[in-house]
Amino acid sequence: MLVAGVSLASVAIAPAFPGQAVAAPRPSDMELGRGPGLGLPLRVLDGTLRRSSVDALINSSGQRKLGGGCGGPAGVPSGSRVYCWDHQDATTGVWVPQGVTSVSDALRGERLSGGGRPILVSWHDQGSTRVTFVNPDRHTYRHVLLVEPAVEDGRVTYRDIDVHAGGIAWYGDELYVADTRHGLRVFDLRQIFDLARSAAGSTEHDGMVGLHGGKYYGHGFRYVMAQTGSWRYTGGSAGPKCRGTGPMRTSWLSLDRTASRPVLIAGEYCRPSAPQGRVVTWPLGGLTGDGDRVRPDWAGTLPADKIQGALRTHGQWWFTQNRGGERGLLLSTRRDGSGWARLTRRTISHGPEALTCYRGQHRIWTVAEHANKRALWGLTAPACH
Repeated sequence: MLVAGVSLASVAIAPAFPGQAVAAPRPSDMELGRGPGLGLPLRVLDGTLRRSSVDALINSSGQRKLGGGCGGPAGVPSGSRVYCWDHQDATTGVWVPQGVTSVSDALRGERLSGGGRPILVSWHDQGSTRVTFVNPDRHTYRHVLLVEPAVEDGRVTYRDIDVHAGGIAWYGDELYVADTRHGLRVFDLRQIFDLARSAAGSTEHDGMVGLHGGKYYGHGFRYVMAQTGSWRYTGGSAGPKCRGTGPMRTSWLSLDRTASRPVLIAGEYCRPSAPQGRVVTWPLGGLTGDGDRVRPDWAGTLPADKIQGALRTHGQWWFTQNRGGERGLLLSTRRDGSGWARLTRRTISHGPEALTCYRGQHRIWTVAEHANKRALWGLTAPACH
């Protein structure tokens, strides 16, 4: 739905680091290698628990209802399309939304075989990660717990995934989730298990996850989605802070389907006192192929600090910039030779996070993360198509 909100101001500004000599990132620092296989535990889980398709999941009973009235408190620009969480999810300080992707990233036709058109949002808490499947057609949504298959004491189980999940990108059947220190975790949307419809599953006991006494639990969630793989930096783990060299901190993700070959985009959230953050693109053909290593096809430094998310379509770039208690900024620019052209700055919502382009809508979507100022919203952008 469209909401009346705060007007959208736009001014041109110079890049945030004029005249500062910054060493070009080394593509080898962002090379990825395929992580350990999870085939054995996945086969056991698949033979024990009942799978669910995404269409079945977003149309199942027990969905949460999208609310209203969040655009104003979140500072969403006027004319935006806005979806609001229910009271519990809008106000909780335990779970925090981060990444955004949609069926427009996943499929060229922007619609599932059963007709669904979901938007996905990642959330983190103090030890778990979930992804929300929003169904705009029914004005509902469902949380799904992300889990890592494992073998413990000779038994197949799964455990919580403790990552920030600052970005997600859905391509085909695979969902890529940012793992800040290590690279990417990979999930297959055909590996979603419905615990309520599985004889060996249980939706009780929100303090339990994995196999206990012959039953599989998921903190009370009905659905769990199992990790199927990973891509890790071949040079080791990134540090706890931005360093400007070595493996990059994977703070956010997005996907560009408008390039000559689709790419996954990732970058760093770095504070002003740290070295300038980096941004990289990896060919999705390499990530979805059979190879064990993927090198970036481009790497650069960011045009500003405190970048929460970024997106590129048809050569146009957008970046969300955090400003603490103030409303955030949307920066836009293009590449100009080996650097960035002048930036355009727009004041947008509080706490804007990762970005995604919904091509058929000509809208850029993001999520405002702060409790009581929280919204999933999309801004009209003609270059997003």
